[in-house]
Amino acid sequence: MNAVVDSPLRVERDARGVTTLTLDRPQAFNALSEAMLDALQAALDRVAADEGARAVVIAASGKAFCAGHDLKEMRAAPSLDYYERLFAQCGRMMMTIQRLPVPVIARVQGVATAAGCQLVAMCDLAVAAREARFAVSGINLGLFCSTPSVALSRNVSRKAAFEMLVTGEFISAEQALARGLVNRVVDADALDAEVEALVARIVGKPRVALAMGKALFYRQLETGIAAAYDDAARTMACNMMDACALDGVQAFLEKR
Repeated sequence: MNAVVDSPLRVERDARGVTTLTLDRPQAFNALSEAMLDALQAALDRVAADEGARAVVIAASGKAFCAGHDLKEMRAAPSLDYYERLFAQCGRMMMTIQRLPVPVIARVQGVATAAGCQLVAMCDLAVAAREARFAVSGINLGLFCSTPSVALSRNVSRKAAFEMLVTGEFISAEQALARGLVNRVVDADALDAEVEALVARIVGKPRVALAMGKALFYRQLETGIAAAYDDAARTMACNMMDACALDGVQAFLEKR
């Protein structure tokens, strides 16, 4: 596995094309400073341009997964212009995750709050340790988590999302699983193995089908059902013409 030190983010890419991005500000609970957002954006852009990329894992060092935005940094230069630029920067990074042609998995070992919870929600898949907890707790500081609400409300039910947003209360990993925020919950010592098992199943699938399917999956969520079916039909037709799909169908028919 090739490692690139890109402080405050560790970047590793293995021979399969799986990139692991590790948030590495444990002393600051891996808060999303401007430097962290820049590093994440640069790393994700490199994955987007990498034709050999197969998957991304977003992990974190220390006890917390991500505590959201860096409040000390935010409070140091209060101005509307600054805050608009900061939240737009964060939004671009979050949307880059969704627009990547490969699946992105959150490896959540600890607390994920505010924009950290948003980061989990924006990943395509999430595996959490049993000790992990989740909250959009800005309301406790007088700040409604507006940008995290966009991702949260697209993962869990409206009422569950709104309750989290207006109370700021934590939910457990098991509650996050029941509400659809994460895919799997395991003991901490099984977290790496569970993430790797999921990655292995993904990289065994055709990249072109995953890329087309991921793009369609998110497009159709944002459109009416009739238009979604039209788009899905075109996407499946294009996918069917790919050599890998044609061979796969033929192999199934021939019982190979």
